[in-house]
Amino acid sequence: MTDLAWIDTTLAAARPRALGALLRYFRNLDTAEEAFQEACLRALRSWPDKGPPRDPVAWLILVGRNSGIDAVRRGARLEALPDEDLISDTGDAESDMADRLDGSHYRDDILRLMFICCHPDLPATQQIALALRIVSGLSVQQIARAFLVGDSAMEQRITRAKARVARAGVAFETPGVAERAERLSRVTTMIYLVFNEGYSQSDPKRDACAFADEAIRLARLLLGIFPSEPEIMGLLALMLLQLSRRAARFDAEGQIVLLEDQDRSRWNREAINEALALIEKAIRHRQPGPYQIQAAIAALHARAIRAEDTDWTQIELLYRTLEHVQPSPVVTLNRAVAVAKRSGPAEALEMVEQLVGALDGYFYFHGLRGNLLMQLGRNHEARTAFGRAIALAQSPAEAAHIRLQLDRLKADAETSLG
Repeated sequence: MTDLAWIDTTLAAARPRALGALLRYFRNLDTAEEAFQEACLRALRSWPDKGPPRDPVAWLILVGRNSGIDAVRRGARLEALPDEDLISDTGDAESDMADRLDGSHYRDDILRLMFICCHPDLPATQQIALALRIVSGLSVQQIARAFLVGDSAMEQRITRAKARVARAGVAFETPGVAERAERLSRVTTMIYLVFNEGYSQSDPKRDACAFADEAIRLARLLLGIFPSEPEIMGLLALMLLQLSRRAARFDAEGQIVLLEDQDRSRWNREAINEALALIEKAIRHRQPGPYQIQAAIAALHARAIRAEDTDWTQIELLYRTLEHVQPSPVVTLNRAVAVAKRSGPAEALEMVEQLVGALDGYFYFHGLRGNLLMQLGRNHEARTAFGRAIALAQSPAEAAHIRLQLDRLKADAETSLG
C-alpha cells in the first residue's frame, strides 16, 4: 500500500456509514452524496499532513454536514437549519459526534441506505447499479464497463432510479421490528443480485467479476451491524461457498466445468472453512431461512472430497425444505438434479416435465431436460431441448456448453450408423 493509499481505503470503508448519516440528516440522496464527496475532497487535502482523525466516520459526517448546510444556504436561504451549536466545526468536534452517533444510529442509517437501493419499484438492473454507485461508491464509468453499456446510458439508468425512489418517498424514522425485518429481506436479496451479476461471468477480466467480491464485502458490513441475524450469516456463507469454486468453474478456454468435474483441489479451503463456521453459528439460532438452507446445500458439496462422495439424499431433503420455506419452480428444478443423482434420470424427468409451463423461458430448464433425455437415450428430443437452451443462453460459455452436448449426440449418432 502506498503512502496515501490508506486514505482511499479509509474513505471506502467509511462511505456507507457516513453517507447513511448524511442521508438521514438531509433527507435527499443527491445532497447527501455531494456533501460526502466534499468531505472526501477535504480529507484528501487535510489528512496527508495532519494524519487521520480519531474517528474518520464522524469526521466525514461532521465535515460533510457542514458542507451540505453551506450548499443549502447558498441554494435555498429559507431552508430550516439545525441549531448552530450542533453544526460548529470548531475544535475536535468529531469526537463529540462519535459519542452522539451510537451503534443503533449507524445500523439504521446503513440499512436505510441499502433499502433505498433495493426499493421494490426498481427493476433488478437498476437496484444493482444504484447499490454499486451509492453504497459501494463505484464510478459510473466502472459500472458502465461492467454492464457493457455506455457511460451516458448508465448515468441515465442511475438518474432514473434515483428519481423513482424520490417519487416513492423514503421513511426516515427509525423502523420498527417488523419493518426492519422486511427491509433486511430486501437488502439481502439486492446483495445476492449483485453477487450473481459477478459470479455468472466466465471472463475473469470482465469488470463485473468484481461484483461478487463487493457483494461479500456488503454482506460482511451488514453482518457487522446485525451480528445475530442468522439469514445474513447464511447469505454470507452461501456466497463464500459459491465463490470458493471460482478458480475451478471454467477451463483455460473459458468453457464451463460442471461441479462434478471440477478439480476440487482448486477450491478455496479458507473461504469454505469460514462459511462452514458461519453455518454452524446460524443453525444455533434455530431460525431456518432460505439462505441458510441454500448454504447448507452448498456445504454438502464443499465437504465432499470427491464428487461421488456427495450426499445427494441429504441434498434432496434440503431442497424439499427449501420448497416449503420458499416455493419456486427453480427450487424444484434443482431438487430434480438431486433426484437424478440419487434415483436416476427417469424419476427426475417426470418432475422436470411438470415445470415446462413455468420455466419454458429458462436456460437451465432446457439444459437439464436435454441432459436427462440424453441419458435415457431419447436423443431426438434431447436435441430439441438443447436447441431451445442455446436460444436462451445468457453467455457464450453457456451456449458453448450446450453445443458440446449436441456434439456428443452427433458423435453417438454417427457411431451407431457406422
